[in-house]
Amino acid sequence: MKTLSNANDRDELLRRLDTIGPASQRRWGKMTVAEMVCHLSDALRVAMGEKHAGPIGNWASRSVVKWGALWVPTPWPHGVPTVPACNARMDGTKPAEIESDLNRLREDFARFTRQPRGYELQAHAIFGEMNEKEWMRWGYLHMDHHLRQFGA
Repeated sequence: MKTLSNANDRDELLRRLDTIGPASQRRWGKMTVAEMVCHLSDALRVAMGEKHAGPIGNWASRSVVKWGALWVPTPWPHGVPTVPACNARMDGTKPAEIESDLNRLREDFARFTRQPRGYELQAHAIFGEMNEKEWMRWGYLHMDHHLRQFGA
């Protein structure tokens, strides 16, 4: 299973990220490509404790749903709403210039995956407490989901 703990899997995502640009069109959902880039950065910054997203999960999302989302080898469903802190139309980062936003995402990605880690992993707003293995699996799946959303 792919994970951000694996250098080849990280490189794959970064290569796919390089194909994203202002002309990228979504295949589903409401986010623009610029909002998606900011969303990915915000989600990583929440995990690293640099941005706050209050918990909205429940027992099911912290157990059965989390396990299924991370370990069942099927694509994530479309249209699942994100937390306000990671939604550019709510409390999330507003897009600026796509290249600067992409550079910020690359920097956040590098910090999130760097070892040794320079931050303490926080609880996921929906899935609750997660260990490093779970966070690295989530990181791969989350980015993969949104890159596929824009055809990358």
